[in-house]
Amino acid sequence: MFDLDPPGDDFTAVREAARWTHELLEELELPSLLMTTGSRGVHVVVPLDRRMPFDEVRAFARDAAELLAARHDHLTTEARKNARRGRLYLDVQRNAYAQTAVAPYAVRARPGAPVAAPVRWADLDDPDLTAWRWTLATVDRLLKDDPWQDAPRGRSLHSAGRRLAALHGREGKQP
Repeated sequence: MFDLDPPGDDFTAVREAARWTHELLEELELPSLLMTTGSRGVHVVVPLDRRMPFDEVRAFARDAAELLAARHDHLTTEARKNARRGRLYLDVQRNAYAQTAVAPYAVRARPGAPVAAPVRWADLDDPDLTAWRWTLATVDRLLKDDPWQDAPRGRSLHSAGRRLAALHGREGKQP
């Protein structure tokens, strides 16, 4: 999981980072799903086959996030807010033992009762899409046409890990 956490409420930066993340995952031949968080950002979820230990999954996610940050100046992997300097944070900390993440369709404790909502990648082109677009009052429309209904099966990270290492090597940085 990649939690795209913007420095403010500008969803344009989130859209851009989500597209870049999706492009990298396609380069690595990994399927991915998109979900608004009901807060400020989105989660990019990679369905896995659950064979790899979480330490290796977290390392893969960290390496992928570092590559994205190296490719795009507007992104960072810096966990400390004061060190991000206005850049969008690629948070991969959810990929660790005993960590939690917001579940699809969870209602967030925020004004308007926004819902963490699975969406299609094409929905990024909708100018009305925000992290809090779907609410408890409107989620029934989303449920009628579940965007994740045909979600891809979980994949192994082994081949993608080799491809990621090769990309790091081509760009002068070893994972």
